[in-house]
Amino acid sequence: MSQVLHTPPPTATAADDDLAALAARHGLTVSGARPSLPEYVRELWARRHFIAAFSTAKLTAQYSQAKLGQVWQVMTPLLNAAVYYFIFGVLLDTKRSVPDYIPFLVTGVFIWTFTQSSILTGTRAISGNLGLVRALHFPRAALPISFCLQQLQQLLFSMCALVVILLCFGIPVSFSWFLAIPVLVLQFTFNTGIAMIMARLGSKTPDIAQLMPFVLRTWMYISGVMWSIDKLTKQHSDLPSWVAPALKANPPAVYIDLMRYSLIDSFHASQLPPHVWALAVGWAVLAGVCGFIYFWKAEETYGRG
Repeated sequence: MSQVLHTPPPTATAADDDLAALAARHGLTVSGARPSLPEYVRELWARRHFIAAFSTAKLTAQYSQAKLGQVWQVMTPLLNAAVYYFIFGVLLDTKRSVPDYIPFLVTGVFIWTFTQSSILTGTRAISGNLGLVRALHFPRAALPISFCLQQLQQLLFSMCALVVILLCFGIPVSFSWFLAIPVLVLQFTFNTGIAMIMARLGSKTPDIAQLMPFVLRTWMYISGVMWSIDKLTKQHSDLPSWVAPALKANPPAVYIDLMRYSLIDSFHASQLPPHVWALAVGWAVLAGVCGFIYFWKAEETYGRG
């Protein structure tokens, strides 16, 4: 009786290796695979015009249904400042201990609003644009970056109003105003990094977007938007020794106080924390680099599931 020899079928691993080799030979890659970090940066740079156009379109459409239109870009933070002035400046009499309180307050509100709005819109950057994410192939980091750029453009409109307020309250124009430019660059980098972190978290847990307003409101109250951290900590000498340095090193407080120092001549360098520029650069680099890498690591998961 003859024996029939049967060749065993190829294993799954062997078949996968053959397919991988075939794909590599013809230059095929996995659909939606995460590119390397340098390649990802190059893809983002190649789409810089899309990022700019998308942010401008979002800014234009934001108040398109309102009769006053783009005037609300300036009116919204001004109205917030008016509310805070009534509550903190008048009712709580904070203005008595702070020179040039209205310029002090408006500067704080405008700079804080930039950070707050960047983080809020960044949190919804992926979850709120799933149709775009699933329909088109592009580096997803373009979305949180474009939303932060939108908030920067809105801040620039507000800064025009701030200049008018400063002049109306007798704040003289000086060369120190040019320091506002590096402050805004550093703050934009910080905001974008935090927005990327929140965009990744928000893409998997949409409920985070509902929680963020409460977190940001608490963050605002400890950032010296409506009151002077330096004067408050000096008045309350019974506070633990670590409280004053921690409050002054808080990232939004650093950028707010640097902007006040740049624009308001009654806000002196003695009110700034030690090594304030090192702090500003450090927060920007830490948030920007870590946020970008953290977002990039989940690139292939956005819009799925």
